Amino acid sequence: MDGYDTSMRKSLLIGIGTLAMGLAWCVWTAGSAEEGGYGLGRTATDEEIRAWNIDVSPTGEGLPSGQGTVKQGAQVFAAKCAMCHGPTGTEGPKDRLVGGQGTLATAKPVKTIGSYWPYATTLYDFINRAMPFNAPGSLSPDEVYSVIAWLLFQNGIVKEDAVIDARTLPLVQMPNRNGFIPDPRPDVPGR
Repeated sequence: MDGYDTSMRKSLLIGIGTLAMGLAWCVWTAGSAEEGGYGLGRTATDEEIRAWNIDVSPTGEGLPSGQGTVKQGAQVFAAKCAMCHGPTGTEGPKDRLVGGQGTLATAKPVKTIGSYWPYATTLYDFINRAMPFNAPGSLSPDEVYSVIAWLLFQNGIVKEDAVIDARTLPLVQMPNRNGFIPDPRPDVPGR
């Protein structure tokens, strides 16, 4: 038992020593309150914050200028999206984007843009941030709006002559707009 106790004491002392060294480093690098913090990093510039401020709300707040059409979207989709979603948005190997209307209440729901997504503006937010898979964030605003126009047309939500931009996208009524239950928690603002 004595060897075990000695080993435990050594482990405990090493742990306490490591903790003490970590705390000493934190105090050493902390800087004073007048210096503004911990002595690490710097405050982001307004330009840096604007570059990362790319979120888009359901109301369309945050949408950039630009526009796209169904015809332009077909070309962008074929060049940059079809490799993952198939030529019509239904084949894969990645998520199916088209179809699925009327399947959500069945044993095999098909969750697509046209059957599941409640807000068209979410398309801009997601595609702009995360697509294409091999080069996220590389599409221009016009390309994003164009792909959205094509996807909405493929899902039967907009007409073939639709022009999608910051003004028209928030007006698009998605089929499942009212298919979600509002969050009942009192600390969550109503939407």
